[in-house]
Amino acid sequence: MTSVPAKTGDFELTLDELRVVAQFSVEGAQAVLPIFERADQADSRPREAVQAAWAFVNGAARTNLQRTSALAAFRAAREVTGASAQHAARAAGAAAAAAYLHPLARATQVGHVLGAAASAARAAELDSSDHLDVGTRFIERACQRATPGLIDVLRRYPPAPTGSNRVAQLMTMLDNALRSTR
Repeated sequence: MTSVPAKTGDFELTLDELRVVAQFSVEGAQAVLPIFERADQADSRPREAVQAAWAFVNGAARTNLQRTSALAAFRAAREVTGASAQHAARAAGAAAAAAYLHPLARATQVGHVLGAAASAARAAELDSSDHLDVGTRFIERACQRATPGLIDVLRRYPPAPTGSNRVAQLMTMLDNALRSTR
């Protein structure tokens, strides 16, 4: 079992654990990828980020591919028209970036564990004319597919920081639900 170096006072994350986080992230992002692709059929950056995340999940080494495709998907989010497409591209970028989750006991790191799912839930909400129940159901489905390994990694971090925007609210909802799972 290969570990990612951790600084004193923090903890270790194995590559297998990072793959569990990346899989959870990419499953959520992939579900809303069609939202982005309807908005911009010519821009393949979010799809490439999803593919890079799946490559890591399926055993490929962490490489610059995950970093560069994540950044490219985030750029696509800034350039596409439509909030639902923007959130779908952010979910794809967060999924690729999940391979580089840091073993730092900081609440901000929870965004790297749950951010793709929260952005995907928001994309789904906005795509349904901003029906908040769609996002809530998306979070419920994310909870159902969360593995014990994902929950174990999540619990090593402090709770997600609270925020007033909808993505932060969805992330807090997901964080609370997963932490309360036995």
